[in-house]
Amino acid sequence: MSPQTHLAIDGYVDAIPAPGTSWGTACFDLIHSPADADRIAPDAPDTVYACTTGDPRIADVLLREIQPGDLLRVTGTVVQPAALGTPARLTVDALEVLEAAPAPVLHDMVLDRYGPYAVIFDADTDAVPVFTEYGVWAGLAASPDSIDELIDVFEGRGQAAEGT
Repeated sequence: MSPQTHLAIDGYVDAIPAPGTSWGTACFDLIHSPADADRIAPDAPDTVYACTTGDPRIADVLLREIQPGDLLRVTGTVVQPAALGTPARLTVDALEVLEAAPAPVLHDMVLDRYGPYAVIFDADTDAVPVFTEYGVWAGLAASPDSIDELIDVFEGRGQAAEGT
């Protein structure tokens, strides 16, 4: 490969893309796996490309819509790294989302409405944090059964509850 090559690469986004050093730019790392896994050694490493774009439309998509794990096809100019062990640099001039990563699902916590309050149920503890719908801390209910009592105290209608 020459020092600069224009090509298309399919790969997975490694982390949330970040704003670049100036307006309308963005940067991200793309992990490219070998295309024919049957013909290479099982311990062959993936290739990491340090990607940047100066196209404001692409930067906007990267910063608002792209998440870690998304499979992308990027087209641009690759510049080989100056030092061994550092990623090649890819300046992206076209981007296509081939497959979006599944949305993360929280299994251990549930955010729920409780009238004009928000409560957070956590599978690891009985205590329930309680906030107003505007995010003002109301207190920590000792258990789900004591949420009503905590809200009464917060609103000045009851006696002080444990954990508030």
